Amino acid sequence: MPAEGGPARRPARIPALRRLVVDLTPLRVSRDFRLLWGGELVSQFGSQIMLVALFVQVYELTGSVAAVGLIGLVQFVPMVLVALGVGPQIDLRDRRVLLLGAEVGLALASVVLLGGVIAGDPPLVLVYGAAALNAASASLSLAARAAMTPNLVPAGQLAQASALNHLMWNAAGVLGPAVGGVIVGRAGLAWAYGIDVASYAVALGCVFALRPQRPDRTGADPGDRGWQAVLNGFRYLRGKRVLQSTFTIDLVAMIFGMPRALFPVLAVEQFGRGPEAVGWLFSAIALGATLGGLGSGWVGRVRHHGRAILIAVSVWGLAIVGFGLSGDRLPVAFACLAVAGAADMISAVFRGTLQQLVVPDALRGRLVSFNVLVVAGGPRIGDAEAGFVAAAFSPTVSVVSGGLLCLAGVAFIAAAVPAFSRWTPGDPA
Repeated sequence: MPAEGGPARRPARIPALRRLVVDLTPLRVSRDFRLLWGGELVSQFGSQIMLVALFVQVYELTGSVAAVGLIGLVQFVPMVLVALGVGPQIDLRDRRVLLLGAEVGLALASVVLLGGVIAGDPPLVLVYGAAALNAASASLSLAARAAMTPNLVPAGQLAQASALNHLMWNAAGVLGPAVGGVIVGRAGLAWAYGIDVASYAVALGCVFALRPQRPDRTGADPGDRGWQAVLNGFRYLRGKRVLQSTFTIDLVAMIFGMPRALFPVLAVEQFGRGPEAVGWLFSAIALGATLGGLGSGWVGRVRHHGRAILIAVSVWGLAIVGFGLSGDRLPVAFACLAVAGAADMISAVFRGTLQQLVVPDALRGRLVSFNVLVVAGGPRIGDAEAGFVAAAFSPTVSVVSGGLLCLAGVAFIAAAVPAFSRWTPGDPA
C-alpha cells in the first residue's frame, strides 16, 4: 500500500517541472509565429554550416588569424548601413516583403561563395564581398523578424517567445557548426555552401505563407520618414539610460569577450585538431545556450530584468576567462564555452523582453535595427579585436584579456546606471 497522501505528491511535482522548462505556448497559439520560427530554424542550420566554412576557408587561403578577424569588419560596415538606412522602412512597409528580400540576399551570398569554390581558389576579395552581402541581408532579416514578433503573440508571452527564438537559434547553432565542421573536413567547402543555399528554399516558403505584416502607424508622425526617421529613433533613446544600457552591455560582452575568430587557429595550434574542432567550438556556445533555453521556464517570473542581465554577462566574462586558461584540454574549453553560451542566452532573453516592453510599435523597426546592429555587429567587431590582439600577442592573451575587460565593463555599467539593476516592467526606461 502506498503511504497516505503519496499518490497526490507526484502530480504536484509536474507543474513545478513545467515552470522550469521552456514554454511552448507561443508556438501553439500563433500560426504565423510557428511559420516564422520554423523557417528560421532551417535557415539558421544552413547559416551555421556556412559560418564554419567561411572561417576555415579564409584561414586556409591566408594562414592569418588577422585575416579571419577582418571578416568581422568587412561584415560590420554593411550592417551599419542597413541598420541606419533600412530600419525606418521596417516601420513603414510590410515587414513580410522586407523579410523576403532579405532571404533572397542571404541565398545569393551563399551562391557566390559556392560558385567561387566550384571555380577554384577564389580571390579573397570575392569571399569578403559575399560575407558583406550576407551580413547586410542578415541585418535586415533579424530586424524584420524581431519587429514582427510582438504583433504575433500576446504581450504576456513575449518573454516566452524570446526564449523560444533564442532556443531555436542556439539549437541550430549546436548542430549546424558540428555538422559543418565534419562536412568541411570530409566533403569540402562546396558541400557546406550548397547545403546553406538549399536551406533558404525552406525559409522562403515559410515567409511566403505568412500573412501581411504591416506596422501599426496609429499616432505616428507623417513626416517620420527617411533620415528624419533615423534621427527620431536616436532622439527616442536620448535620456533613456536603462534602455541604452541593454545595448552597451551587450557591446561590451561581444567586442571584448567573443573569441570565435580564434577558433580556426586554436583548433590547429592549441588542440591539434582540424575543421571538426572548429565546429565543436562554435557548437559549444550554442549548446550551452540551448540548455539555458530549455530551462528558461522561470524567466517570466523574474521582475528585475536589468539585474538578471548584469549577472548573466558577468558569468559570460568569467567563462571566457576560463576558456582562455583551459590550455590544450578540449573538454574543459568546451565546458567553459557552454557555460558562456547559457549565460548569453539568458542575457539576450531579458534584453529583448525589456526592449519590446518599452518601445512603441511605430518606432520598433528602428530600435530593433539598432539592437540587431549591436547583437550581430558586436561579434563582428569582436572578431577583429580578437584577431588583431592575437596577432600582436597570442590567442591566449586575446581570450583572457577580453574576458577580464568584459567583467570590468559590467562593473562600470552597474555603477554608472544604478536604475538598470532595479528596473522592473512598468518602470521608465
